[in-house]
Parts: sequence; structure tokens; C-alpha cells
Amino acid sequence: MTMSRYRAKRDFSRSPEPEGGQSKGGADRPIFVIQKHDASNLHYDFRLEIDGVLKSWAVPKGPSTDPRDKRLAAPTEDHPLDYADFEGVIPEGEYGAGKVLVWDTGPYENISEKDGEPIEPAQALERGHLSVRLFGKKLEGGYTLVRMGDDGDADWLLIKMRDDAADARRNPVSTEPDSVLSGRSLEEVAAAAEDDG
Repeated sequence: MTMSRYRAKRDFSRSPEPEGGQSKGGADRPIFVIQKHDASNLHYDFRLEIDGVLKSWAVPKGPSTDPRDKRLAAPTEDHPLDYADFEGVIPEGEYGAGKVLVWDTGPYENISEKDGEPIEPAQALERGHLSVRLFGKKLEGGYTLVRMGDDGDADWLLIKMRDDAADARRNPVSTEPDSVLSGRSLEEVAAAAEDDG
């Protein structure tokens, strides 16, 4: 898979984002990461490691722990694996300008199947229905991504599965706003970037 779309949208002499090419390597299980991104609109980037890249969707309202919620997930370009721990400020004038923090991360397990048989994540994405079990610090349990149409650029829905980790009363997007890596808020990420600049 190519990083050409990702690289074409960015000027790495201005943006602190990783260029890619460095594999995280050594992980027994693939990872997921959810980055809180305060760009033109606040949203959450949901990313899954699949075939050496982070497949990515922008989720405007963030993920839910309530199975009744169907959260819009707009597909975005693949990101490199070393983006998984990126926190910082993308400067004005650059694609995705704004503050970024790692809201949740951890390993995940593919639980996609067809006719009772397991299928690989890339094949499940092609079919438009991918199910995973997250082992994050904030989110756990099953989530399903469902494509709303046949077009490759069609929007998806991110839906919490009904399992022991489902909780309609919990709202981690509002009650747990900070980074799981640094403990910082978006404002603190911005202040640290200013100090480093």
C-alpha cells in the first residue's frame, strides 16, 4: 500500500507529522489508535493497523460505548504506522491544521467473519463490514465498521457491539478528554509545541 496520498497532502518541512517509512515493528497484535483532532472541526480519527498502514476514518462525534449509537465515520487517507503516537500541532496552512493528541490506543483483534469463517481485515473492508475487538485504555470490546454504499469513498458507521464492555451511561469522549500517552489536554499539547518551537 502506498503513502502517496498522505505525503502529497503534507509539507514535512513545515508539519511535525511523521513522513512514514518507519515500521513500529515487534508487536504481536495489530494496533488501533484514536486521535483527538481539533482542526476546522473537532473530531476523532479512528485508525486500525491493516497491511502495514493505519486505515483511517474521521468520526465527528467520537466513538460511543452505547450500541444504540451509530457514529458517522468518513474514510480518510492511509496513515503510516509511526503516526500512531503523534501528538502536536499541525501549522496553519497545512492539511488538517490544528491540535492532535492520542485519545486512546492499544492492540486489537480482528473478529470479522463470513458464513461462520474468519476473514482477513483487508477483505472485510472490501466487503464493507469489519468487526474488531479493542483492548484500549478507554475503549474495550467489539466495534463494527459498516460501509453505507458500494462506492469506495462512501461513508461508514462505527457501532459498538453488544457485549460486556457496552455501557449506555458512559460517555468517555466528554468524561475522559485527555491523552492516554502524555496525560495532556489539547491546550497543553499546543502549549508544549509552542515551547518547543
